[in-house]
Amino acid sequence: MYKKIVFISLVLVLALVNWSIYQKEQHIKKGMVVFLKLAPVDPRSLMQGDYMALRFALAEKIYDTLPKQKEYKSWQHNVDATNGYVVVHLDEKHVASFMHLYQGEPLKEHEVLMEYRVRGGAVKFATNAYFFEEGTAKRYENAKYGEFRVNKKGELLLVAMADKEAKSIPVLTE
Repeated sequence: MYKKIVFISLVLVLALVNWSIYQKEQHIKKGMVVFLKLAPVDPRSLMQGDYMALRFALAEKIYDTLPKQKEYKSWQHNVDATNGYVVVHLDEKHVASFMHLYQGEPLKEHEVLMEYRVRGGAVKFATNAYFFEEGTAKRYENAKYGEFRVNKKGELLLVAMADKEAKSIPVLTE
């Protein structure tokens, strides 16, 4: 009986993991391309090993728009962690610009809904780092945009970095 329970549990876990992988693959294939302009990052943390620390200009606009919450003077820096949605306008290159925080209204043409989260007093998107192959950091020094795929729910996946023309910086395939 114990072996059956272990086997069924294993099959369920593998099914869930594979379903999650399938959903992410579909998100990457079918998600709308959106470019978010990078904001300056402390140069000491720009390139750390095999990843690049990321900040996005859109996050600053969202933060400035959010209702300010009282400061906490305790060790709990993340007391008021929240999630929300922002409406962005896409230009002809699919570069996003801030419109307003989402309040449930219908989207207009060229508008996209994007999920954000507030943690530790900062607005973040899908990730705050871009990982790359060891020894290829120089390729990304001139990155100006993060290239995301956004699904209909507003969920984002970072898929690449892009140059000043919003063209993907190709990943080396050796």
